[in-house]
Amino acid sequence: MSKKDKLIKDLENNSKDVRFETLKKLLLECGYSAYNNGSSHFQFRKEGCEIITIPYKRPVKPIYVKMVLKAIKEQE
Repeated sequence: MSKKDKLIKDLENNSKDVRFETLKKLLLECGYSAYNNGSSHFQFRKEGCEIITIPYKRPVKPIYVKMVLKAIKEQE
């Protein structure tokens, strides 16, 4: 099991208390690019996929974790 797969499994089992850095790492490993224009939100973009916007806040709300997991599963 790769680190990416292990991280996805951990996020599926516990979508609470997730750090922003963890989601950022996962999205970057999946080929997304991170953009921040000086606001408290980061945008993650990938060619052919929807833009994912996540606020830089700890912990990240479970709705954003679910949104990231859904986007990753759709691209696989």
